[in-house]
Amino acid sequence: MDVRRPFWRGARPTRWAAAGFALIAVVTVTLPVGVLLPTLAAAAVAGCVVVDVVVATRARPAGRRSTVPTLAQRVPVPMSLSVELLATSSVRLRQPVPPEIAVQPDEQAGRALSGTIAGRHRGVHVLPPWAARATGPLGLGSADHVLGAPEEVTVLPDLPKARRLAAARRRGRSVEEGRIRSRAGIGTEFETIRDYAPDDDVRRINWAATARIGRPMANQFRVEENRDLVCVVDTGRLMASPVGPVTRLDVALDALATLVVAAEDAGDRVGAMAFAGSVFRQLAPRRQAAEPVVRALFDLEPTEVESDYERAFLAVGRHRRAVVALFTDLVDEAASRSLLAAAGMLARRHAVLVVTCRDPDLAAAVAAEPSDARGVLRAAVALDLLRSRDRTVALLRSMGIAVVEDRADRLGPAAVRAYLALTQRYGV
Repeated sequence: MDVRRPFWRGARPTRWAAAGFALIAVVTVTLPVGVLLPTLAAAAVAGCVVVDVVVATRARPAGRRSTVPTLAQRVPVPMSLSVELLATSSVRLRQPVPPEIAVQPDEQAGRALSGTIAGRHRGVHVLPPWAARATGPLGLGSADHVLGAPEEVTVLPDLPKARRLAAARRRGRSVEEGRIRSRAGIGTEFETIRDYAPDDDVRRINWAATARIGRPMANQFRVEENRDLVCVVDTGRLMASPVGPVTRLDVALDALATLVVAAEDAGDRVGAMAFAGSVFRQLAPRRQAAEPVVRALFDLEPTEVESDYERAFLAVGRHRRAVVALFTDLVDEAASRSLLAAAGMLARRHAVLVVTCRDPDLAAAVAAEPSDARGVLRAAVALDLLRSRDRTVALLRSMGIAVVEDRADRLGPAAVRAYLALTQRYGV
């Protein structure tokens, strides 16, 4: 792109011009040279500055920026800038960035800049035009040129990593998960009644047949190959709490990406729902839906309202029997009571999986040895919150709900393991 600008816009003297004026001032003060000679010297330097500014302004820059339309969150990819400027002694390139995007380095001397760009936060962000500062042939004046146009950059959860994990599972091994068993299950389509075995789930007992025959009998089902996974994402106030440099919602969406790719790889149908005070985004389960689900949820932001679990679970309850993966937080005792009150009706129809991230700050507060009264109080509060969380987890598990707790970097693989175990156990 060619850009012409008046020399008074973005024009400035360089540090060498400033050094020249300073030297003239020092000589004038310290040596008896009169007034005429310093004045002529200052006028000469000023004239050279103007000449440099005019040349640098009219340099007709042409530049190119590599295109980066889509990024995975916190994953750097190469980016380059290049410029051609005539009749200049040096060039310095700079790429302004919004807070949601990081460019390293964002400024560099030379006619080319090679670095990386990464998305710090999910969403659609605007990468501003970039700038080239051209210095005139004498090195005394410079001018800034704005190049290119604003460009939209989409930052998604890390889908490439999720696909790499799925590929590792297909090969039968994974660094995070180790070796997993083949996809199996007892199914959901009724086939026959048989004698109850010690390894059978107690909920498969056919009580009428047991009473009629006089010994324990169990229902046997065919393996259902068309499983449904519905990912329910909580965007209430608790999901705004930080986990290192990101929020709990960021961690949840990264784990969700890993889970939906694994389910798609297993041939299951995948759907999603987002809620806070109400259900505001919903995608029905379908095949090959991992990327559509991630793209439907990637721009979610936490809200300041309380999460209405009952309303969300009523909406999920309309689906056929499925695995429902709820991504939420269990630290707040009041919110946990609301979840416990609503979870029972969902667990009666669906296999439920609650996915939540461990809080490293709470664990650190409990593990650290207090050095003062404030440290003791901090540890006491953290311990009380962790105990409340443990009680909530125990109650959920007593309802037959699987709960996954792990560190942020391991939550996705842990959710996949729990999902596979759930489908094998309950035949969803």
